Amino acid sequence: MIDPNLSVEDDAAIVNPAVNARTPKLGPVALIVSPKKDLNHCRDLMQWPTDGYRPLYLSRLDYSKNNSSGISLAGPVIGAPYAAMMLESLIAWGSRQIIFLGWCGSIDPHVRTGDIIIPDEAIIDEGTSRHYLGEDIRAVKPSAKLARVLHKTFTDRGIDTHKGPVWTTDAVFQETKTKVRHHQKLGVLGVEMELSALFSVGRYRFVDVAGVLVVSDELSTLEWQPGFKSPDFEKGRATALEGLLACCRGLIGHVKNGF
Repeated sequence: MIDPNLSVEDDAAIVNPAVNARTPKLGPVALIVSPKKDLNHCRDLMQWPTDGYRPLYLSRLDYSKNNSSGISLAGPVIGAPYAAMMLESLIAWGSRQIIFLGWCGSIDPHVRTGDIIIPDEAIIDEGTSRHYLGEDIRAVKPSAKLARVLHKTFTDRGIDTHKGPVWTTDAVFQETKTKVRHHQKLGVLGVEMELSALFSVGRYRFVDVAGVLVVSDELSTLEWQPGFKSPDFEKGRATALEGLLACCRGLIGHVKNGF
């Protein structure tokens, strides 16, 4: 619990992302891509210049040095604390509309391997979010504006998606039958490891954050069914990237007209 008697100065972070003459000045739109395979594919497909490159913690950041595209690409990333660190840096360097792409396990029998989810809420089962929003919060939503843009872009391109809550966990090897049943009763579609923290940082920093997930495996029967080598999974990943890149191009126009 945050002490209400603390001053603003006492409650300010001591360690912050570096901002100096050597740090990049990013455009407003950024993609955080969790899996390395999709990050590399996204970099190959990008049709805007990213002539700047720098390490970003254990990952990399691609961006346009003269900000001609306004779009940056960061990753890979895994887990809530690391995702929050990456997002904090992107915000400090200028990003204001950030979309995350990751994979998830389905816990809903109607959501299958290769399907695409645009979450409208993330249930917090990780430790990072509470440092931003307090101990009592149980779930956090994405930016409604950015989620709407994602939905419209995917729908306009004929891409089917699921909309609903996801469960963000710190412990991939502790997704027990009891926990899965509990979250199924809440109507949760899938389980992943980053989104609630990213939504929490976005809410705390007053920037727009949303996410897209591709279903890589299924747990709805309480037995693990990996789909990482499935043709449906490959197709879903390619389709999600297609929609995301179209969304990024559209977002630049939205931003110029006052997002």
